[in-house]
Amino acid sequence: MLFSQPLTLFWFRRDLRLEDNAGLYYALKSDNPVLPLFIFDRDILDKLPTPVDARVQFIHQTITALQNRLQQMGSGLLVQHGKPLEVFAQILKNLKFAAVYTNHDYEPYAQQRDAAIKELLAHQGIPFYTYKDQVIFEKNEVTKPDGKPYTVFTPYKKRWLLTLNEFYLQSYPTEKYFKNLASPGVLPLPTLSELGFESSKTSFPGQIVPEELVKTYDQTRDYPALAGTSRLGLHLRFGTISIRQTVKSAQQLNATWLNELIWREFYHMILYQFPHVAERAFKPAYDHIPWRNNEEEFAQWCAGTTGYPLVDAGMRELNATGFMHNRVRMVVASFLCKHLLIDWRWGEAYFAGKLLDYDLAANNGGWQWAAGSGCDAAPYFRVFNPSAQFQKFDREKLYVQQWVPEWESSNYSKPLVNHELARKRAITTYKTALTNYKNNL
Repeated sequence: MLFSQPLTLFWFRRDLRLEDNAGLYYALKSDNPVLPLFIFDRDILDKLPTPVDARVQFIHQTITALQNRLQQMGSGLLVQHGKPLEVFAQILKNLKFAAVYTNHDYEPYAQQRDAAIKELLAHQGIPFYTYKDQVIFEKNEVTKPDGKPYTVFTPYKKRWLLTLNEFYLQSYPTEKYFKNLASPGVLPLPTLSELGFESSKTSFPGQIVPEELVKTYDQTRDYPALAGTSRLGLHLRFGTISIRQTVKSAQQLNATWLNELIWREFYHMILYQFPHVAERAFKPAYDHIPWRNNEEEFAQWCAGTTGYPLVDAGMRELNATGFMHNRVRMVVASFLCKHLLIDWRWGEAYFAGKLLDYDLAANNGGWQWAAGSGCDAAPYFRVFNPSAQFQKFDREKLYVQQWVPEWESSNYSKPLVNHELARKRAITTYKTALTNYKNNL
């Protein structure tokens, strides 16, 4: 690649689309040709447990589609494979940049990575610009009147809705400036096997959700046998759709769906304001729960052989597809933490390795909610009855029959624990630990 003038580099991360992309918009409006970049990050990929990870496959498919679109416009995507700091150091030896643009990422690893990249660029006098793109409101944009962050969802939601106006939902018209993309010629794209991964047979949900589904979301979302949820989590996670366009649709079609999108923003805000939640309980007292952490019982939970049909159906669906219905996520998480008294971090890590739509903020928030350890969490004495949940939300037994066909036969696992005994054990364990913590303060 030879260029007669310095380039503007745009770095794709959690924003894998050309339309309505904040950082890309500002990059295209700069005074230099824009070269798009994507890095298959070894710091992340090396931590994945197996060479079959459907999320890497999804990213690779998405990057391939991006490359094809850019080439059709006479541009291209520079795709690299390595540790970001090393990749940037190498690129800087070969190309001259006026600036680097990207979008904010709020996870602890991403914050450290970006700080290191910014420092590297600063040594060469290259500015590093980042923009808000994956949420409507970030950081300190929705706070209490005294400027402190909310830690309870309902007042946060009220303030979020009061703050929202058309300004925050305006699209970034990147297409007006596509002519400013650089023309690097044909750029190679590593194959999935060159990245060290194998393809799977996973089918990925589409980006287009039927309008009727969203309109009835509040009536159907709790029933796992129905196609009653949008399944947009994967696309929101990797930014293949715009959160601004998604919120606009939710405003017009269904308040309950909008409520779920606000929960997503709440958990992103919590992770940013209280980064310790990535490793510890939001409420310090809950780090003193004496978890049983029985490894055999954990293995049965993972495999979907607990003897509780709804729990087992959820785990088998997750293992087979990388998806689990939201209602079922709450039930299986509560079962692990309360019935089995296994540390929520074990379950969080298992979900992190399996979920197509894995997002640190949302996954952590959901698990801490189930364990009672998070902000605005379910109280510790609330213990889901998995059998009652099964009767209520899978009345026709269609979901369980699909994933646990043997559930009514003699071949089905005996229940790992008795619900009532496990419920009492959990409440006693939590109450004792929390009381002792309070007394020792």
